[in-house]
Amino acid sequence: MSTLDWGHREGTSLLHRAPARTKLIATVAFATVVVATPREWFPAFAVYALVVVSALVIARVPPRVVARRMTIELPFVVFALLLPLIATGPTIEVGPFALAVEGLWGAWALVAKATLAVGAATVLISTTEPRRMVQALGQLRLPAVLTSIIGFMIRYLDLIVEETRRMRIARESRGFRARGLASWRIIAQAAGAVIVRSHARGERVHLAVLSRGGAG
Repeated sequence: MSTLDWGHREGTSLLHRAPARTKLIATVAFATVVVATPREWFPAFAVYALVVVSALVIARVPPRVVARRMTIELPFVVFALLLPLIATGPTIEVGPFALAVEGLWGAWALVAKATLAVGAATVLISTTEPRRMVQALGQLRLPAVLTSIIGFMIRYLDLIVEETRRMRIARESRGFRARGLASWRIIAQAAGAVIVRSHARGERVHLAVLSRGGAG
């Protein structure tokens, strides 16, 4: 059983059955159009939002899953909140604050475009298995070496996460608790051990590929 949540959800909807390559191209194209849309075109953003919400409903992605995926844009939201305070130019008074008009426009554009892009990516991830995503990248003529690296990463990241989990359980079973700065040395040593083991595993996989006639 996988210990890593890749985000894919089994289903039989139209979006689940659609070819991965088509969904990948559509997602990239949608994000490009959203980013290129002038920030003043409010009707266009309303249409984009309707498209994303409709796709999420068709794919039957639960709201809690969508909300969890949206947390990835929190750094953008924080930056957007600061824009009206640090931007220059004409300002408007909102309570005790003097907010820059250009900053407000920038904040709106950043949050709106980031939210729509993340929503589209959520649809793609929720309806497409990781291995099919890698296959789609290969079909789109992404360099074979790069697709191989991505494929191996997907295959072995579960194993690395599980290994990290076992090491954490082993530490806690010996009475370790992460308290204070002193505990960071032990955590850093464990992280270093995982990195070394991962590198050694990668070398073994590479040699195995070469021994079977692989190249690149």
